[in-house]
Amino acid sequence: MRNAYGMPNTGASAALDPMLCFAVYSLDRRIGRIYRDLLAPVNLSYTQYIVLRALWGNDGMPLTVSELGEVLDLDSGTLSPLLARLESRGLIRRARGGGGDERIVRVALTDDGAELEAKVGDVQQLLCERIPADPADVADLLGRLRAVSDAIATARG
Repeated sequence: MRNAYGMPNTGASAALDPMLCFAVYSLDRRIGRIYRDLLAPVNLSYTQYIVLRALWGNDGMPLTVSELGEVLDLDSGTLSPLLARLESRGLIRRARGGGGDERIVRVALTDDGAELEAKVGDVQQLLCERIPADPADVADLLGRLRAVSDAIATARG
């Protein structure tokens, strides 16, 4: 017999069943595997994809590294090497100096980065097609996850 996560129903799995963090972690890993398959043809990791997705969604306007970090909830230690990899592939470019302040680094899509959006296609739709659940349940879950995430962010100040 298996538990809610598809693991053997043992004392160990019973200890994990009530944990919100494990439910989110397990879901993240499973969705991550789907993303890995969907993004493999364009040689992107999930985190590279979300950086590009944020830039694609910004109407061609650059974002600062700080803005990207805030939008993606990534710290600079994670974001900087990620941006370096995307830049080495020629998908983005970074430029210092915004309003005369050399500490500000702006990130913009290159032509290749902008063109990649069409090659990636509608990953979200493809992901939804691979999730064998009622779309209304998935939409409800998304709303609930956002609400919990917002509540945590608000509580932390």
